[in-house]
Amino acid sequence: MRRLSRTGSSRLCPDSQRLVSLALEMFHASSLLESEFCRKKMETLVSRLLHAKKQSVLNDAIEYLFSSDMDAYNCLLEVVEALSESAIIQVDDKEYHVLLVAIPILAWTRFSIPSGTLSPELIEAVSDRFGALILADNVRFAVAPGLYAVDQLPFTHVDVMAVTHGLVQSIIQHSRFELASKQETVPFLADGRYLIAAVMAPAGLPVFRWQADPDLVNFEETKDDCLEQWQKQVNPLVSEMLPGCNVELLLPGGFFNTCRIADQLIRPSSIRAAVHYLTYALDTQPENLCAVVGGFGKNLDGIQVEEYRISFYQKGSDKIVYGIVWPIYGSEDFDSMTWTAQLESPLAIKRGNRQLAQIFDLLRELGVAYDKTAVERFAMEFCEDCGAPLFADTNGELVHAEMPEDAKREAQLH
Repeated sequence: MRRLSRTGSSRLCPDSQRLVSLALEMFHASSLLESEFCRKKMETLVSRLLHAKKQSVLNDAIEYLFSSDMDAYNCLLEVVEALSESAIIQVDDKEYHVLLVAIPILAWTRFSIPSGTLSPELIEAVSDRFGALILADNVRFAVAPGLYAVDQLPFTHVDVMAVTHGLVQSIIQHSRFELASKQETVPFLADGRYLIAAVMAPAGLPVFRWQADPDLVNFEETKDDCLEQWQKQVNPLVSEMLPGCNVELLLPGGFFNTCRIADQLIRPSSIRAAVHYLTYALDTQPENLCAVVGGFGKNLDGIQVEEYRISFYQKGSDKIVYGIVWPIYGSEDFDSMTWTAQLESPLAIKRGNRQLAQIFDLLRELGVAYDKTAVERFAMEFCEDCGAPLFADTNGELVHAEMPEDAKREAQLH
C-alpha cells in the first residue's frame, strides 16, 4: 500500500501529541492489562478523529512516530487500520463484526493490465466462489463491482472507513455500492489488481473458513486447501478479467495487511517483467541493459528510504527508457546507515538492508548491469502532467522514463 503523504506541520496538535503518547505508553507497558488500558483510550480517540474526518491529525502522529519510534508507530498504525477496516454493528438487535476484505490478484504482462467495472455475471461468479471457498458459514457479504489498481483503492484511513461502511450498507439493504475513484491508473508491466468486499459475521462466530476448523492445530493446512481451491476455481474467471496477462491469485484477507502482502510479492515480478518487456520492445538482450537504483523518501534529512526506483537504460545511451518502483513497508529496510552507506557497505545485507540486496541480486540474475553512482537520496517526485513517478538517471537527475520512438509500437506503455 502507498504510504500516506505528510499533510500537516512539524508541530503536533494536542490530539496528535496524545496519540503519540498513548502509542509510546502502549508499547512500553509492563503488562497486558496496562497495554490494553492504553489501547482502549487510543481507540476512543482514533474513532472520534476518523468520524470527524480529521485524517491530517492521524497522519501527523503516524509520520512523527515513523521517523522516531517504529515500535510505537506499529502500535498506532495497528489501531488506526483496525478501526478503518472493521467495526461492530447492531442489526435487528443482533451484534455483527464487519471487515473490509481485499481479494488480490498479481498480474504481469508486456501489454497493459486492465482495471475498471466488471460485468454482473463475473461479479456473481466470483462472489459465489468467495462465499463457498473463503468465508465461514452464516457470513453475509457484498463485493464491489470493479477491479481496482492500487492507486484506485481508498487511500486514506477515512476513505477506507467510508468504503467499509458503504459496503456494509450494501449488505444490509441489498443495494449496489461502487468505489468513488474513477482515476486512470499509471500502467505497469507487473502490478496488483484487487476486488474489494465487506463481510459481516455474527459476533463470536468465525469470518473465514479456516477459522471454523474445529481442529485449530491444522488451520494452516485448511488455509492452504482454501487457497488451492480458490486458485483452481477462480483463475478461469480472472483470465476473463485480465486477458493477455499472467496471473497469480493470493488468499483474500483484511484490507490493509492483504494489500501490503500483495505489494511485497509483486516486487520481484516487476523487475523480471520489465527486463522481459524491454528485451522484446527494444529488440535487444538483457546484457545490453543497465539500471540505476535510487533511494527515495519524503524526509531527505532522515535515514529512511520509503521506496527504491529502478531506472533502465541501454548501453551506449544514458536516456532512461523505463522505470519501476520497489516500495518499502514498515521497518523492513531501516537501520542506522545512511542511504550512501547502504550502497557502499558490503555488510549492508547483515544490517537489515535485505531489499536493496534483493534488487541487486535480481538484476545480476537477469544479466542486467546496475549503476550505483546515484547514491544521493531523492525526493519522491512525480510527473505533473500524468502522475507517473520520476526516476534517477546516471547523472543523478530526476527524469521521465520514455521509450524511444523506434521501440515496437504494440509494446509501448506509459
